[in-house]
Amino acid sequence: MNNKYLYIINPISGTRSKVDIPDLIASVFDPGEYEITFTEYPGHASVIAQDAVNKGYYAVIAVGGDGTINEVARSLRDSNTILGIIPVGSGNGLARELGISMYAKRALKIIRENYIRTIDYGLANNLPFFCTCGVGFDARVSYKFAKDKKRGGLMYVKNVITEFLKYKPETYEIRMDDGRLKEKAFLVTVANASQWGNNAFIAPEANIEDGKMNITILKPFTYIDIPNLALQLFTRMIDMNSHICTFEKDKISILREKPGVIHLDGEPMMMNERIDISTRACGLKVLVPKKGQTIEDHFHRVIDQLVNEFPF
Repeated sequence: MNNKYLYIINPISGTRSKVDIPDLIASVFDPGEYEITFTEYPGHASVIAQDAVNKGYYAVIAVGGDGTINEVARSLRDSNTILGIIPVGSGNGLARELGISMYAKRALKIIRENYIRTIDYGLANNLPFFCTCGVGFDARVSYKFAKDKKRGGLMYVKNVITEFLKYKPETYEIRMDDGRLKEKAFLVTVANASQWGNNAFIAPEANIEDGKMNITILKPFTYIDIPNLALQLFTRMIDMNSHICTFEKDKISILREKPGVIHLDGEPMMMNERIDISTRACGLKVLVPKKGQTIEDHFHRVIDQLVNEFPF
């Protein structure tokens, strides 16, 4: 086993600069403990991470957004190499789910503390995701957002509004071991974690360590319903809305009318009309905060909560 930490930095992810990250790493780790590399093209993080697994690195640290984290994690899953996260993306869904600080130096200290959780992940047509995957409106917005040169919360809101004005719900059939259902839906989300990112909790009851996925179906709604839906989304109460249907499974198939876009952890891609989704329990080791009760921990939790409440 190689005891080193490998930092993979995506220089273009998210909205924040990464120029100070190497110096911050040097302030927490000794020179012989780590290496730093930068991604050069989409998918490069997976290639680098797989090489690190083959060489037996102790941990690979993803410095970027949810897309970068997904790329790294897909190579680390079902291995002994541990994932670390320094979240510098737009949504930071997995980091927020695991309680990892949005401040890079605090996130580095979490990595230094070496506390490990083993979490589940999902597969959609054999492609892994760690937070959520989905079809419908959220996938369409992810597709449009990925094409924009500018990033950040305001651009995301702009895409949400633009797409909402012209989006038409589709009909989906969901097949399970114990039956099937057919619904016209605004979106269908399969959640390993409880949120999309930016503390938007699309599946408040999801547990990232229970071996199951939480499926959320949002049925068509009117303009009048939007304020209440938005409020419930950010207050962990979306499953109480009358337009929401939720249930828990470890395996489902989604059949739609035609091939189209799907998102995996917010990253869009095209898939055919049938999507087979399953859970892999306890498949990824991640460095996370200890559940300590020190004054410093409490202070950082308060600050992080304030940051999380105002993600834009």
